[in-house]
Order: sequence, then structure tokens, then C-alpha cells
Amino acid sequence: MHAQDCQAAAPPAPPGPPVCDCVAAWWDMVERNLRSFPHSCSTLGRKIAALYDSFTRKSLKEHIFPPLIDMLIYFNFFKAPFLVDLKKPELKIPHTVNFYLTVEPGVMLGIWHTVPSCRGEDAKGKDRGWYEAALRDGNPIIVYLHGSAEHRAASHRLRLVKVLSDGGFHVLSVDYRGFGDSTGKPTEEGLTVDAICVYEWTKARSGITPVCLWGHSLGTGVATNAAKVLEEKGCPVDAIVLEAPFTNMWVASINYPLLKIYRNIPGFLRTLMDALRKDKIVFPNDENVKFLSSPLLILHGEDDRTVPLEYGKKLYEIAHKAYRNKERVKMVIFPPGFQHNLLCKSPTLLIAVRDFLSKQWS
Repeated sequence: MHAQDCQAAAPPAPPGPPVCDCVAAWWDMVERNLRSFPHSCSTLGRKIAALYDSFTRKSLKEHIFPPLIDMLIYFNFFKAPFLVDLKKPELKIPHTVNFYLTVEPGVMLGIWHTVPSCRGEDAKGKDRGWYEAALRDGNPIIVYLHGSAEHRAASHRLRLVKVLSDGGFHVLSVDYRGFGDSTGKPTEEGLTVDAICVYEWTKARSGITPVCLWGHSLGTGVATNAAKVLEEKGCPVDAIVLEAPFTNMWVASINYPLLKIYRNIPGFLRTLMDALRKDKIVFPNDENVKFLSSPLLILHGEDDRTVPLEYGKKLYEIAHKAYRNKERVKMVIFPPGFQHNLLCKSPTLLIAVRDFLSKQWS
């Protein structure tokens, strides 16, 4: 067969669209995009204008100052000590289990439960269920509400937990929302809800065993906020311990070491107060204690430079005056050497706490 015969026998190629049709389709697409372009520009322009309007409605200090104050009050972004697996507390402290509580959608709290040292042998190899059941064993329980910065594995917090555990207490060390591996963002209202949730969860499992709220520094504001809400609900807290408390956050912030250097700047104090008021950051210990009836123990060191002793004394005076039963309010002042975080090193701390609680719970 000749080559020309092969070519003739091949099936004809399918006809393609004329070139003019392809050009027409392409031009139609271009026209459609051009027609929609003004609408797209208009939508983008409105979005930019809205963002600009939203930004210019606030002064520069409003954009910068409240977030800055938020950072300084909570300092929760500083998650020291680093490289700690919070899911494995046994690497840091014995007879302790880690668990999580969901407070509300998007907020889950990380908590360490340390049982009394006298139950250390019993706790070996046990799961969370055993620890939860142990809350009914009659040993008093402390819900520990820590101060700003770091998390539940901070060394000074672990030292206090060990002292309390050796003294026969269960300790639930709570990381508020936004702290440690807890989810959510810290706010005064949010931290208060966290403390109430943990306290009520504990009471529901403790039987007749008493539960104490123990707040340190920032945690004192959380503790009295929670205690006031529970008091109003008709469920007074079994006891409250306030370690290194302030009167309220407004007063404490003015004397905060990182802010003292700015106090002489014109308008600084007013801006500070406006920022705290805008973000609803008050933690009013001085007002809260007026409405409480729970046994209240205040602990403060003479050489505390972060929250000076004068604030603890002032809070004690307010509480003592407000309480009908004066025996329910007590203050213990510790000599120099323990500063703000290390009252746990005092050999008399545990004695003072056990003596006070045993009298109140007898």
C-alpha cells in the first residue's frame, strides 16, 4: 500500500471550534470580569473604610494601653518553667495526677491533684478515678489559686503544695484560662468563673470533707470574687486563705514595680485607671470581704515588696470590722526573709494554717 493510501485511509480529525469563536469566548470572560471589578473595588473600599473608622474612633493610647495592662496584670504569656510536660506531674511532684475540667465552650482548665503525703503509697499506680474518690477520705482539701505569670509547675508553687501535702491536705493546683495549658483568654470575670467551677466540682465529690479556697497575690482577688458569688448563692466557702493580698487592683497597680517608674508622667495614673476600668479589672478584695461570712485567714510577709504588708493589714482591718463573728478573721505576719513568694519556707506557716482551720472546722 502506498503512503498516500495510508493517509487517505486514516479517520479525519474531529473539527475544532473556529478561532473566531475562541477569541469571542475569551473576550466575553474579560468583559464579565471588568464589569464586576467596580463592585469588587467598592466592597474592598467599604471594608477598608470600616476598619479605618473603627481604628480612628479610639485614641492611640486606647489601642496600646488596655492590652499592655492586660499583659502586666496576668502576665500569662510567660509560661515558665519551660519544657515542662504538664500532663506528667509525677516528674515534678509525687502522688499527683493531672486532669482537665471544661468550664464552658472553648475553656478547659489544667489541674494537678496532689494527695496528702500520708496517702502517697496508696496512690502509686492509681488512675484519676482513684484520686477523685480520695477526695472523700476526710483529709481537708485546698483549691490553690496562684498569682500572675508562670503556671502550676512553678517552683515556689510546687514547694507550697509539698508543704501542704506533708501537712495532710489534698491540693488542687489550678491553671486559670490562658495559663499553662489551659485554653481561653484571661479576664477577671473568666478567672472568677474558673475558681467557682473548680470549687463546686470539688464540693460535689468531697462528701463532708471541708474545702478551702487559697489565693496567692492575684489569686486572692480571684478567691474573694468567687467566695462572694458563692456566698450570694447561699453556699459560703468552707474557708478562705489569702496569701499576700492587696486591697484592690487599682491600688496594687499604682504600686506595681514595673509601673512605678511611669507614675510621674503627666496623665499616666488617669490613663491607667481608665484602662483598668475599661477592661473591668478591679479584683476588689476590700469590697468583697464585707460580704463574706467564711473563716478568713490572711498571711503576709514583712518584707514583701511586690504587695507591701500595708495592703494586707488594711484588708484585715476592713474584714475584721465587717465580720459579725470576729473569731472568723485572723492575720498572721511573717518576719523578713520570705518576701512575696516564699512564705512556704517558713516553719510556722503550716502550724498557723492548721491551727486556724482546725478551730474553725471543729
